[in-house]
Amino acid sequence: MIFRLSAAAVTALCSALVLTPLQAQTSPATSPARNEASMSRATGPFDVKLTPQEDKIDAALGRMIIDKQFHGELEATSRGQMLSTMTAVKGSAGYVAIEIVSGSLDGRNGTFALQHSATMNRGTPSLSIAVVPDSGTGQLTGLTGKMNINIAPDGKHSYDFEYTLPAAN
Repeated sequence: MIFRLSAAAVTALCSALVLTPLQAQTSPATSPARNEASMSRATGPFDVKLTPQEDKIDAALGRMIIDKQFHGELEATSRGQMLSTMTAVKGSAGYVAIEIVSGSLDGRNGTFALQHSATMNRGTPSLSIAVVPDSGTGQLTGLTGKMNINIAPDGKHSYDFEYTLPAAN
């Protein structure tokens, strides 16, 4: 059975996949770069806007444009794209996304890419968001890490970003 994904369904799917604090399914990233600092953590709120795209590839697929504004220890904007699908089984779904983040982290400026992979297996969520290896530019070159997303009961979004940056020169 194929389901058409409305913007509301895709938004509900994404919210359901990240409603509870989850640990990323990847182990802490390591980098061969010398002079690497220890693991650091950045936290703060973010605003997100998801804009549905009307592709006609398959009725079971939803595609959204992601616009985010990060606040706190990560002061940045991001743009990206998300693909999602739901199944005939209630509570089972998945999404993948790539976003390019541009701004300041720990006082260092640059860009980096985040890769999302999430599934919901009959109501049990699994989420992994990782820095794409070697995607850091500028003063964020060599960045590695993973991010968790939390959504409070009032709908406010926040991030918890564990990362490593090579020591500043």
